[in-house]
Amino acid sequence: MTDFNDRQKGEEAKFAFDQENAFKIMARRNRLLGQWAAQRMGLTAEETDAYAKAVVQADFEEAGDEDVIRKLLGDLTQAGCEADEAEIRAALEEKHIEARRQLMAES
Repeated sequence: MTDFNDRQKGEEAKFAFDQENAFKIMARRNRLLGQWAAQRMGLTAEETDAYAKAVVQADFEEAGDEDVIRKLLGDLTQAGCEADEAEIRAALEEKHIEARRQLMAES
């Protein structure tokens, strides 16, 4: 019975580890995406930092990526930057890969 309990604890620990890593990757991805959009909008370094944090916060509004995409699309449009949903989704995928690589390199 001890082997079963040990294995169960191991699976629970792995699940928790995987969930934590997924959260870190998404937060890093959103920060990188915010920096990408801020650069397109011509924001200063301080404004870029604040904007990247705002993009990370926007992801907590609802499940999925739609809240982040809406924010970026609205902000880029308001700033007079040409952007469409497909471009933002492509940047989202690119930044997701970059975020994963960065976190793996730190481990």
